[in-house]
Amino acid sequence: MPSLSLAEWIVLTLVDEAPTHGFAVAALTGDGGTVGRVWHVPRPVVYRSLDRLGTFELARVEATEAGSRGPQRSILTTTPAGAEAVAEWLDRPVEHVRDLRSEFLVKLALLDRRGRGTAELVARQREVVAPLSRALERRQATASGFDRVLAAWRSENVQAALRFLDAINTHS
Repeated sequence: MPSLSLAEWIVLTLVDEAPTHGFAVAALTGDGGTVGRVWHVPRPVVYRSLDRLGTFELARVEATEAGSRGPQRSILTTTPAGAEAVAEWLDRPVEHVRDLRSEFLVKLALLDRRGRGTAELVARQREVVAPLSRALERRQATASGFDRVLAAWRSENVQAALRFLDAINTHS
């Protein structure tokens, strides 16, 4: 499986929802789009992502249709490998607390678009974050100088992440 950027994962996941075209994906990931309000993917990046996903055989052109004001539009769908990759990616927690704001939050939005619950992903994410809390508390207790400041910053971020996960778990 090739390494995909967050933008490419988002585009692939939207294509996996139903056959669609790049303009529709760009509308969803634009500033006013349902996904774009969480993570904006500019239109040129959407089209570059679609090209790369085709190269990796994760998405393919299913059909073409006449555009209302321009050239024909390619209707894209995921390949079986693309659909499998999306399913695995959506169920996988993020590795770093810093990625909760980006990748994790967009996964929650994409799962919501699919009508899927998020409780399992939230629980798995909590399992990843919780051990970090204990390790950072130990580091903060023994650190000095700027290392102590950095450990305190990271510890506070982990505690905030755990509170966030607990808060949304009651609503998933």
